[in-house]
Amino acid sequence: MKIYARTTFVFVAAFLLVPLSVMADYSVHPDAHIFTDRMVSEYKLERSYVKSLLQNASKQQSIIDAMTRPAEKVKTWEQYRKIFIQERRIDQGVKFWLENFDTLARASKEYNVAPEVIVAIIGVETSYGRNKGNYRVIDALATLSFDYPKRSVFFTKQLENFLLLCVEQNQDPLTLKGSYAGAMGYGQFIPSSYRSYAVDFDGDGFSDIWNNKTDAIGSVANYFSRHGWKVGEEVIVPASFSKGYDSSLVNKLKLNKTIGELGVLGFSPAQILPTEFKALPVLLKGMNGEEFWLGLHNFYVITRYNHSHLYAMAVHELSQLILERTAKNKRQASH
Repeated sequence: MKIYARTTFVFVAAFLLVPLSVMADYSVHPDAHIFTDRMVSEYKLERSYVKSLLQNASKQQSIIDAMTRPAEKVKTWEQYRKIFIQERRIDQGVKFWLENFDTLARASKEYNVAPEVIVAIIGVETSYGRNKGNYRVIDALATLSFDYPKRSVFFTKQLENFLLLCVEQNQDPLTLKGSYAGAMGYGQFIPSSYRSYAVDFDGDGFSDIWNNKTDAIGSVANYFSRHGWKVGEEVIVPASFSKGYDSSLVNKLKLNKTIGELGVLGFSPAQILPTEFKALPVLLKGMNGEEFWLGLHNFYVITRYNHSHLYAMAVHELSQLILERTAKNKRQASH
């Protein structure tokens, strides 16, 4: 059991942080009593500290609205692709790679993760730090913990991790900002991922993915390494689906069948692959109609970052375009 001493945060008055019209005293919510009791008994946080945070948290209806219509659920691949596969984002990715070349090379070597994937993740998540989110994390997590029953268990755990993270990192929970789902920093780590995978990659004693590019790069690399990225292996390959294929297997993000087994079920890669490789069928609706693919192990690893086949495809395609353009720029510079 981890025991935390008295915290010394200086709280900013709630009325200076959030409009009174959206204030919600979550400290009196029935589920909040259970949450507070656990934070006090299990982690030794002071009851007054936890209660003050919940009193100062603000309910945000826009967060609940956003949770009900995420882009990954409502958009086709053609629509989703346009959000992330843009000339601007590709150029920003090349620039980010060149500006952080040594750090990316070190992260790639230490964690055995392709540098272009690290760059693409940060590009998709925050446009290289340009959009880290404008919601207070305490508001997002309290709203989703106590006013979004569908996923309250998950987000209550994230709220728990957030408070522990703030103690560990000596941060003020009332000032940190992130996405509507409580994700933070360059790589948009949720609190549990921050505590599990963030690393101090520049050796300054502080794992800072909020503002430190070096730590952010190392942390994304560590995340992929810990989830089993296999350097040098394919991510996804074109495929053909025979008539009468088993549609129940498509876009399910379950890596539990081999290429050989999928072949019997009507899914065949467009190139020769070892039959023992595991894969998952992916069907996309692109600008030219249906696209058929087989996602391999590394594709599945990308979906551990965000459980969406559209997200994984966007990260992969952006990574390849950035890799290609970076190599082209280097060739031109050498002539």
